[in-house]
Amino acid sequence: MAERSFKKEVEQLRLGDGDVFEGEGILAVTKALLQAGVAYVGGYQGSPISHLMDVFADADPLLRELGVHFESSASEAAAGAMLAASINYPLRGAVAWKSVVGTNVASDALSNLASGGVKGGALIIIGEDYGEGSSIMQERTHAFAMKSQMWLLDPRPNLPTMVDMVEKGFELSEASNTPVMIEMRVRSCHMTGSFVARDNRRPAMTVGEAAANPTRDLDRIVLPPANFLHEIEKVEKRWPAGQAFVRDNRLNEWFGPERDDIGIIVQGGLFNTLNRALELAGLSDVWGGAKVPIYCLNVVYPIIPEEVTAFCAGKKAVLVLEEGQPEFIEHELNTLLRRADLNTRVVGKDVMPRAGEYSGQVIGDGLAKFFAAWAPGRIAPQSKVATPEPELAKEVPQRPAGFCTGCPERPIFSAMKLVQKELGELHVSADIGCHLFSILPPFHIGNTTMGYGLGSAGASAFKPSEGGKRAVAMMGDGGFWHNGLTSGIGNAVFNQDDTVTIIVDNGYSAATGGQDILSSRASNDIRTTNHPIEKAVRGIGVKWARTLTRTYDVARMRDTLREALTSKEAGPKVIVAQSECMLNKQRRVKPLLAKAAREGKRVVRERFGVDAETCTGDHACIRLSGCPSLSIRPNPDPLRSHPVTHIDNTCVGCGNCGEVAHAAVLCPSFWKAEVVINPGRWEQLAHRFRRWVIGWLQRSHSRHIAARAF
Repeated sequence: MAERSFKKEVEQLRLGDGDVFEGEGILAVTKALLQAGVAYVGGYQGSPISHLMDVFADADPLLRELGVHFESSASEAAAGAMLAASINYPLRGAVAWKSVVGTNVASDALSNLASGGVKGGALIIIGEDYGEGSSIMQERTHAFAMKSQMWLLDPRPNLPTMVDMVEKGFELSEASNTPVMIEMRVRSCHMTGSFVARDNRRPAMTVGEAAANPTRDLDRIVLPPANFLHEIEKVEKRWPAGQAFVRDNRLNEWFGPERDDIGIIVQGGLFNTLNRALELAGLSDVWGGAKVPIYCLNVVYPIIPEEVTAFCAGKKAVLVLEEGQPEFIEHELNTLLRRADLNTRVVGKDVMPRAGEYSGQVIGDGLAKFFAAWAPGRIAPQSKVATPEPELAKEVPQRPAGFCTGCPERPIFSAMKLVQKELGELHVSADIGCHLFSILPPFHIGNTTMGYGLGSAGASAFKPSEGGKRAVAMMGDGGFWHNGLTSGIGNAVFNQDDTVTIIVDNGYSAATGGQDILSSRASNDIRTTNHPIEKAVRGIGVKWARTLTRTYDVARMRDTLREALTSKEAGPKVIVAQSECMLNKQRRVKPLLAKAAREGKRVVRERFGVDAETCTGDHACIRLSGCPSLSIRPNPDPLRSHPVTHIDNTCVGCGNCGEVAHAAVLCPSFWKAEVVINPGRWEQLAHRFRRWVIGWLQRSHSRHIAARAF
């Protein structure tokens, strides 16, 4: 079960020649792959390309019709290794993952692929997650492409351009025997638009046909002496061939007037943001009708010397817009211009920030500085407009990212806080996934995070002294199957690490959109599921393992964690904490309940609340839970000034707040009610009777109070 179904959108993948495709950028890329005759697709889900993986999963019938093999890879390394199919066979293959973390995981496979080269087109679709909206370290794909001599496309955010770059990317790969990376920025993936579709193409050779006719070429295998020849081949054959293809097919674009004494060179992915900044400055329109020459690099590596010198000739200065540092493009442009004996000044990081995302405001500020120095009077000086953000920051507290309402991972950290009250602070090696939110308020749990599935490995250096405290490692079920089983648990068994690992098993690869994994309890028509995590860890040698099937049982979670931390048994200890991801559960259950209610069937929904008269105003329940549905409101008792805890209507009835209150021996102010839809006859009669009794008691109480007042 993914974050959402694409069954409806998948039908657009069947559009033929001349039909108009309308949709998101990542869906357009999916259609482009089928139009290009792709033979196989793999990858690992992650923002902003999760949709591509989900769409292909939903399009399984169409893929079978076309003879296209699709695989949800166990990791980015597994996906990168799939491209080995294109080394010896004319098979077009594409893989996708989130950058840069995915590229790091796949680096061994990609380096070998780039060394040996490819016969069929090999396309790596990178979800470039960079800038203010990023969830990862601020690094770019550009450095890896240069290091391994792989071509890097950065298409202008425009659906026809993006589709064309996918198809031309395969041709470029085949023409130069080089893997091609195409980076899809967040805005490109989720922008909407249209393009004129072409017919889907059945692969010229399917993977089944290739397997039936094996081919072996020793010159493509990365072993001496072939590997020494690969480097020469990269520079003397593949590089010139790649540059020639980019130049001859005009993959880069030019906008604005042909002649001017200034110009702008921009990465393709930044073009729309640049155009908006120019529009605000009166130098372009919404359609890209720029009044200043622009050289748009849809291919950022390799750079085409002839195009650069032709664009810069006769200009006093050009502004280079390149996010991040080092400024690879700026350095290369300076080298090319000096070799061509051109005196054009390359202006880049001297007016633009060295780090950070190039938003419209950032580019606008850079343009103002550039024009003031090299074309004064072309644009009016930008006046600084007072913004309310500083004043708002004084009044409105920051809202850190946190667990969803009803998240089954929240009670795990509530239990951990209770254990730390008894045993003292623990070193917690965190991991990538939803559970990483534990490092933020209200839990403040987590000392380090080193990568997906590396929670246990990150704790491996901490060897407790005699009678000392053990380190705790976190890991999600997605990270466990991705990397954690071997790098974490296997490593701990082999080295007899005396650590405690908590594996959060919420039934899905939840943080990437809710895709099924090996341990998912749901049935899947094209995958195998229901492989227990505890069985896997015991199979690799773990002796002490416990599976808790309900994380909301805070007391049991607390007791199990305490046992793991104080057990006399040596060696790694593993706690598998199971409860279904609440978001996925609500997506699954709510439609079923709504359907049952429409059909007149009896439906029961639990609702929790807080008795304001009982609440002491301590708010420990909030500090130990942090659920977004828990808030505070004024005390209804005029004699008490402290606010009381309140549960709003976003509550999903998980019961965690009450469980925490019970486990922590807090006040008994929580109550639970059942909301019944389509009740039976006896339930209706009982409800009327209860209302009558309660009403009678309330009227009697009111009369009693009135009598005492007089």
